Amino acid sequence: MIGRDRLKDITPFVASVEHGSFTAAADSLHLTSSAISKSVARLEARLGSRLFERTTRRLALTDAGQAFYETCTRVLSELAEAESVLAAQRAIPVGRLRIAVPNTFGRMRVMPLINEFCQQNPEMQIALSFSDRFVDLFEEGVDIAIRIGGSTDFPPSLGCRFLGNERLIFCASPDYLAQHGVPDSLQALTERRAIVYDRVDGSTSPWHIRSPDGRTITRTLPYRMALGDGEAQVAAVVAGLGVAQMATWLLEKELASGALVPILPELAVEGLPLFIVWPRRKQLLPKVDALLATLDRLKISQ
Repeated sequence: MIGRDRLKDITPFVASVEHGSFTAAADSLHLTSSAISKSVARLEARLGSRLFERTTRRLALTDAGQAFYETCTRVLSELAEAESVLAAQRAIPVGRLRIAVPNTFGRMRVMPLINEFCQQNPEMQIALSFSDRFVDLFEEGVDIAIRIGGSTDFPPSLGCRFLGNERLIFCASPDYLAQHGVPDSLQALTERRAIVYDRVDGSTSPWHIRSPDGRTITRTLPYRMALGDGEAQVAAVVAGLGVAQMATWLLEKELASGALVPILPELAVEGLPLFIVWPRRKQLLPKVDALLATLDRLKISQ
């Protein structure tokens, strides 16, 4: 069991770091400088490490002090959040949430739901990061993430919710097809100029093709353009620069308006799976539970 004195010494230490001196920390906590100094000395003795490099002008953290400070601020933040939850009788989502989403899917599909969630929950603070790289929730302190593809073998420590699989179709602009003709076979399609997605690791996304025996195989083609942004890829195809295979969630507006036309729809295949993932231990927090309910609307229909 954690002793009361251990918790009591954390606040003076954090205040000393944030205010830059024992005197300023003492003023903020309505204590004496001597009390702050003794509290920090007691903490250093218990830890067996120096937390500060003391100079005549200001306090500077040692490496051990920096690591301990980061741990302390996280603990204090979680304690404050727990108090807020209890004060709200666990009915109102409050506190901070850190969310990680893929770039294009995040901007197009997740961001509108986050805006709506924030309007409905004014006590929430949201930190939303956009990246197509793999995000480790525990190492990076992320509460909820959206993943497209990757391993589906999730550890017991992670909760997950399946949103569906992408549906991949071939498409081009009407102007491109009028100029170059509508491909009537897979062979004719592969002879067209391809607009492909440029992955984070430097490779390009292959085309996914259904083989005669029903399996989905991949084929990497020569390309005219490789773009590391889904919306840029769509714009290039709309501009008539070539053909592409893309997920239907990315093309809804363009297909509805006629700016893009499906090619050989019988060649449409299932793409990558999409998941919401979160640390399972946080699932019962009202803020996490509420946002999961909102993000459940991301489910993809085929």
